[in-house]
Amino acid sequence: MSAQSEPTARPGPEPPRSTPGTQPRESTHGQRENPANGPSYPAPEKLSRILLLGLSLGYFMVLLDLTVVTVALPAVSRSLDVGLAGLQWVSNGYTVSFAAMLLTAGWLSDRFGGRRVFLCGLASFGVLSGISATATDLATLVALRVALGLAGALLLPASLALLTRAHDDPATRARAVGSWAAITGAALAAGPVIGGVLTETFGWRAVFLVNVPLALASLVITVRLAPRTAPAPRGSLDLPGQASGVLALAGLIYVLVEGPQRGWVDGEVIGAFGCAVLAAVLFGSVEARAAGAAMLPLHLFRSRGFCAALSAGLLATFTLSGLLFVLSLYFQDARGYSALGSGLAFLPLTVPTAVNPMFTGRLVARMGPRRPATLGFVQMAVGVALLAPSTGGSVAAVTTTAAGLLVLGVGISFALPALVAAVVGSVPTELTGTGMGALNSARQVGGALGVAILGILLRQGATTAAGTRLALVASGGILLVGAIVCATSLPGRARRPAPATAGD
Repeated sequence: MSAQSEPTARPGPEPPRSTPGTQPRESTHGQRENPANGPSYPAPEKLSRILLLGLSLGYFMVLLDLTVVTVALPAVSRSLDVGLAGLQWVSNGYTVSFAAMLLTAGWLSDRFGGRRVFLCGLASFGVLSGISATATDLATLVALRVALGLAGALLLPASLALLTRAHDDPATRARAVGSWAAITGAALAAGPVIGGVLTETFGWRAVFLVNVPLALASLVITVRLAPRTAPAPRGSLDLPGQASGVLALAGLIYVLVEGPQRGWVDGEVIGAFGCAVLAAVLFGSVEARAAGAAMLPLHLFRSRGFCAALSAGLLATFTLSGLLFVLSLYFQDARGYSALGSGLAFLPLTVPTAVNPMFTGRLVARMGPRRPATLGFVQMAVGVALLAPSTGGSVAAVTTTAAGLLVLGVGISFALPALVAAVVGSVPTELTGTGMGALNSARQVGGALGVAILGILLRQGATTAAGTRLALVASGGILLVGAIVCATSLPGRARRPAPATAGD
């Protein structure tokens, strides 16, 4: 995005009323003003909240799709007659394309404007979700999941770019960003709950259909209220960087998914690992030489806060995605829960991420990202520590599990908004989309690693409960590392600039 833009939907002062006999004119919100009765649109504060809701709905929907399918996979297996490997690619097809496209999506948001990219991704996601519900074979479903990941990736950096463009005041912007991140952070945890309810009530196809009304509502709000942004001079698309980045990520995830089944010394697994390493080296070389056309400008990594936010985001999602995967299997295999029961067991994790948005946003705005993020990681580690010894089926174990998930959810609601704020504060305004693309790429890579590595630990236990305890202990260590990263490297409260004098 550039510093200049077309007229925006940003809340502003009320325009003066027209004198009698003049014609109505367009308001800054694209609605007609009545010269006799004054503006016919809601107050600017309400418009700002509605826009935040519309952008958050789009982001919520995309993150929801990362986990909503999890508890529906057994039903998909029965309906389409597919095995475990096929189910893994139903899940991973979305994750791989989603993570691989995020950096390019950030470039597109900066180059063509967040509003245009967001609307394109939103319409595509809604249509593809509806089509996914009609899939009758595995190949079609996986292909649609890949396409959904590409469309979903367009929404994340563009939604934040629109949100930051709509708020000029740094404190107001920080509160809005915190609320956006906290509201939508609930999606990752809410996925199993919503997926369980929909699968048990309407069947597995409903987990895709639920996106259609969400996309439509977000589309209507965004068309009416989102600010228009002029294209930024970012140069041509970095195709070599995109191709090498996709190859590196796809190769790594193939190794992590297929390695445990084929064997780590299998020829295809070793070949994929070699391709991933070579592609990663090529990606770094290409980006270093691309200068202004780089998909991920390497000069961003000169910021300690930016590097810390990406690292902490990877560690947080490593734990969250990995534990959602492990605990979903544990609830159904060890405790015998149904899909609905398994989904409802995650409610304690969902509640705090749903009720904390405004508080967390204000806290980050007042204190800066360092302390809230550090506190969040410590809380997540405490939650995991409560979960680790409670892998039995007694009433006490079930109660302790709920308490641990509740504390884990509170920690998530502190950490994730703070990391988003840290990225926003560490990159130039015109590279906000790229910065958010990098953060979300790091998070999705962390999620893929978490599912793969904690899944391997799960299989190391003599029983599902023993494997779950091993995965939980490892997660606790990862979270403590994240707390140290946040405490030592994230920025604290930003200093307010000195007021301009009359001679400035």
